[in-house]
Amino acid sequence: MNYSTIKKLVAGSLFSMAALAASAQDSTSTTTSTSSATVFGGRSQYRTWSIGINGGVLAPVIPFGTNDYNDWDANFGYGLFIKKQLAPSFALKLDGHAGKVSGKFDANDGRSGTAAGTRQEFSTDINYAVSLKGVVNVGTVSFLSRQKNVDFFIQAGAGLTGYTPDDNGDRTELFIPVGVGMNFRLGEVVAFNLGYDANFLDADNLDRTWANGASNKDKWSYGYAGLEFTLGSKSKPSLQWSNPVALMYDELKDPTLRQEVEALKTRVSTLENTVNQLAADADGDGVSDRFDKCPGTPAGTVVDGSGCPIVFPASDSTAAGQYGTIQFEFDSSVLKTSSYPTLDKVSSDLRANSTTVLDLQGHASAEGTEEYNMSLSRDRANSVKTYLVNSGVDANRVTVEAFGESKPIASNTTEEGRMQNRRVEIK
Repeated sequence: MNYSTIKKLVAGSLFSMAALAASAQDSTSTTTSTSSATVFGGRSQYRTWSIGINGGVLAPVIPFGTNDYNDWDANFGYGLFIKKQLAPSFALKLDGHAGKVSGKFDANDGRSGTAAGTRQEFSTDINYAVSLKGVVNVGTVSFLSRQKNVDFFIQAGAGLTGYTPDDNGDRTELFIPVGVGMNFRLGEVVAFNLGYDANFLDADNLDRTWANGASNKDKWSYGYAGLEFTLGSKSKPSLQWSNPVALMYDELKDPTLRQEVEALKTRVSTLENTVNQLAADADGDGVSDRFDKCPGTPAGTVVDGSGCPIVFPASDSTAAGQYGTIQFEFDSSVLKTSSYPTLDKVSSDLRANSTTVLDLQGHASAEGTEEYNMSLSRDRANSVKTYLVNSGVDANRVTVEAFGESKPIASNTTEEGRMQNRRVEIK
């Protein structure tokens, strides 16, 4: 049997099996698992373990590269596997198969049959071929159906094979399997597998033959069909057949989630209204209408935290009304020359009336720290006292008090108001 004939037979068989699987799928397409799986719920919400059995054709050739035999036999092979699905698109599979490969030399293939090491025929038992493979599903997400029904996969790995040539003892060698295949979902538990593996042996002892007298590492192929059984509770979906796109759609479509979104939108709208109310300030005094106890205050009015005007205490000193206040420059306790006439009048009156005493109260504008302004207001009062004492007034008749920025007579928000607050009152 030549390779062309076998290829036609295998192709026909695969087509028939695919049709059978599609028919079985149609009959079970209404079967779905009741699952509460979420997009980011993790692997624990899925079934991830499966086992499988298969049977098919073993041959000592592959469709590409150099083969030792043109006239080869197609023998029955069988296998089983256990698989762990790590993601919808990737799994690890412990795979094994066994059987026999055989062939004979074709005198018409153009090779010299007398070359050293060339055999006329061979038959080798593959006692086992066990490998660990990575399986990648290349058709993971279906945009045409909510649940995947067909998977196309590629797989590769490495393993050990034990075989017995017909005229030699048992051997154990490393081999590399590379393959492709299809999975057809038949239900919640069962799937139908079709696959083809090319196995590359790291030795030239499988057929005991050297092409044209030269060493050529051997290989064999395994085309198979089989069943795969997903393990675990049917209440959980299979990770292999999950469709992440459909799952995300279902999660977004969930009525409970939509209710939560609507409730969140209502809360956001309420919060926006509250913020707008807090930002409203009709009279522009810097206090929100929601907390303004004195709405409609005139523009420029100095208000407190409740929005009501601040009433500054007026000076109750007769002397202050008579002599006015002594003003100072910013951050200064040096007397202005313009204040000398007023201080001379105060000194003259004190010396004329020996029973009069004075209280000098120093003040500052609200610039800098409170501690500094307290010291500055005391220095200003002492400057006035020093002038009066130097003009002949008894120092015991003059007292000094410092109030810092605590008793303004005008607003500290304007320069004009701050100038009025830099003062010494004579009482």
